[in-house]
Amino acid sequence: METSDISDHLKDAHEHGAEKWVAIYIALLAVLLSVCSIGGGNAAKDSTRTNIQASDTWAFYQAKNMRQTSYKLAAEALQLRLTEPGLPEATRKAIEEKLAAHNAEIARLESDPAKGEGKKELAAKAKELEGVRDTALNRDPYFDYAGALLQIAVVLASASIVLGNRLLLVGSKLLALLGFLLMLNGFTLAVNIPFIA
Repeated sequence: METSDISDHLKDAHEHGAEKWVAIYIALLAVLLSVCSIGGGNAAKDSTRTNIQASDTWAFYQAKNMRQTSYKLAAEALQLRLTEPGLPEATRKAIEEKLAAHNAEIARLESDPAKGEGKKELAAKAKELEGVRDTALNRDPYFDYAGALLQIAVVLASASIVLGNRLLLVGSKLLALLGFLLMLNGFTLAVNIPFIA
């Protein structure tokens, strides 16, 4: 065997070994892409779910508000009746009892800590759900961009094997790093990037 044959054999073995590492790198990118996809899917589901829950909670709040308004109008009418001259004492007492019951119901509709279904509690719950929804909506674009960058990194790494171009592999690694960082930011929201979010 000549020295050129040995050199070619070693070169082929080295390139084959390098291709193995690129294949492992591509497999790692596929795993990151899967994690990114799960994160983006969860963010989308969370935003939809909490948006529906917030909407339902605000609808319940509005129903309580309309019911409370009805009680307020009825209480005002009863209050006016109490000003009528010559009202029999038994009637006055019945009106006062009914007025007290209406006022108690008005107060319960405003705040009901025991059941957590007063307007005050419902408004707080709806705002909390809107906050969760907004956080999920803020996360989603990071996963979208990260997924795109990781996919491009896979394509460049694959092309680097076929074309034997190391520069494509370097570009793939840079895009993969950026995609990984965006994916991490999607989970943590550590940095707000204005043109993404």
